[in-house]
Amino acid sequence: MEGSSNGGMVYHEVQESKLCAVHCVNTALQGPFFSEFDLAALASDLDRKERQMMQLTVQAGAPSAAAGDFLSEESHNVSLDGDFSIQVLEKALEVWDLQVIPLDSPVAEPAQIDLELENGFICHLHDHWFCIRKVNGEWYNFDSLYAAPLHLSKFYLSAYLDTLRGSGWSIFLVRGNFPKECPISSSEASNGYGQWLSPEDADRITKSCNSTNVPRQTQRTNQPRQPSEEFLSTEEAELLSEMEDENMKAAIAASLMDSSPAVANVGASVADSGVSMASAGASNPQNESSNSQDDKISQENKIA
Repeated sequence: MEGSSNGGMVYHEVQESKLCAVHCVNTALQGPFFSEFDLAALASDLDRKERQMMQLTVQAGAPSAAAGDFLSEESHNVSLDGDFSIQVLEKALEVWDLQVIPLDSPVAEPAQIDLELENGFICHLHDHWFCIRKVNGEWYNFDSLYAAPLHLSKFYLSAYLDTLRGSGWSIFLVRGNFPKECPISSSEASNGYGQWLSPEDADRITKSCNSTNVPRQTQRTNQPRQPSEEFLSTEEAELLSEMEDENMKAAIAASLMDSSPAVANVGASVADSGVSMASAGASNPQNESSNSQDDKISQENKIA
């Protein structure tokens, strides 16, 4: 049996600024292999190649208007606030001979039948990236918005990916020969947001964070649709609910805050709707009583 990589430890990076793409790549590789400067250099190189290609296209007689955006100095692979394109993540992982494949691609069909054939996924919505990776035979969610990697059961992994896809997340397979080892002793100080954890420590941190969380709202806006919980154990159902709440937080935190007013308005609308329904429910007994009283008066008048 193949031995555990990195001595059985898992590598996690906690969110720093808007560097979730860096965290996503590094947790996929299980080590601090890339910095934001490395990804920025890859983005710059991609921009340069795209401009060269579009210039050749224009010289060949193609309409210049179509190439205008790519010929500008503005980058199409990294935003001003540090968000990177999928092409940058692909190039970074290609360095390690890894392929990034959309989950809805025909090539990815085997993964939809048996997820155990795969070793990693990267997920994206709005401006947030995170990685789901199998390490030493166990699946973990390495979302940088979590204090520690969150262990996923094989059953829950499938349900969770379906939930993400139903909520609009783009999901990509990562295939190839992942690095087996990363020298922990020499890499611990390579950045300020990475940490090596034993599975037990990761679980302990996660439970500690969950116990101190604010109680969840009963109304959820813009949430992934929850798979049927009748087939889940109590532990699985609780984990599913907790993960979906964290998923919503990730999407909101990773956006440019444009969606915050909308979410608040939706929440207010749901609350108002709930009040209206409650009012309607409360008024029914009164209406029934009033109708009964009118019938009684009508009968008395007839007798008189």
